[in-house]
Amino acid sequence: MQLLSYTPGFDLASAERIAEASFGVRASARVLPSERDQNFLLTANNGERFVLKIANALESQSLLEAQNAMLDHLRERVSFCPRSVPNVRGESISTVDDHFVRLVTYLPGTPLAEATPHSPALLRDLGTKLGQLDRALADFDHPAAHRDFHWDLANGNRVIEQHAALIEDAALRDVVLQCRLELSTPLRRSVIHGDANDYNVLVEADSVVGLIDFGDIVHSWTAGNLAVALAYVVLGKDDPHAAAKHVIDAYNTEFPLLAEEREVLWQLVRLRLAMSVCLAVYQHSQRPENKYLQVSQRAIETTLPRLF
Repeated sequence: MQLLSYTPGFDLASAERIAEASFGVRASARVLPSERDQNFLLTANNGERFVLKIANALESQSLLEAQNAMLDHLRERVSFCPRSVPNVRGESISTVDDHFVRLVTYLPGTPLAEATPHSPALLRDLGTKLGQLDRALADFDHPAAHRDFHWDLANGNRVIEQHAALIEDAALRDVVLQCRLELSTPLRRSVIHGDANDYNVLVEADSVVGLIDFGDIVHSWTAGNLAVALAYVVLGKDDPHAAAKHVIDAYNTEFPLLAEEREVLWQLVRLRLAMSVCLAVYQHSQRPENKYLQVSQRAIETTLPRLF
């Protein structure tokens, strides 16, 4: 969690200089939100758009290599993920002022969080795309993805126990504590995207056209990928279970859940939301100026008690 203290602080002019010097892209830059890194939207002189990603100073090169390896693995398997762009020396990662820098293609679309209401067709397409993603990743692995990561659902109980006491609302704190998970059967594991939240899923009309931000990849419970997406799908819904069912049914068509995964899926959804509450209250105490750390929190605090 000390990552937040090492967030890069490059300005727009610096981002534009890095893009041209490292990647040969002359462009104007605009800041994009991020939890612990810096992302810039680049619009090149010819109209092409890219995302310049400047990693946290504590981020390991091996993890960034794992992210690029995943993007390369998915390039020919799915149509809705960005592609990594090599630098002027043909390398996938540059180093600038002790920070690792990468360039990826930009995917247009509206974040799922802003594309309301969510039609059944859109929710089904989300399930289809998530199923295609997890099927494509079933044979992918990378040593760096085998890590201890605070957003990993498998660490959910630990996160709750470490940070629940910071939640000032006693009723919400009690609900969060109820979300701790006890597994009777080990769950299938694989390398997953790990953060298909409603700002990382891009849509147009009733179709999912993009999945971005691979910074949370981790070797963890395979069903966790679906659970994370569902955790944000249900926010603010009059009937959370009905909304989730559209996603789950379509996912199962592409990549069937195992019996033990179906049994605990809803508990994984609650666990993710409880983790989000805990990590948000902790991170906000460390960086109160970063509004991105509070995104979705009001909706989570309203929805989470209803999921019981």
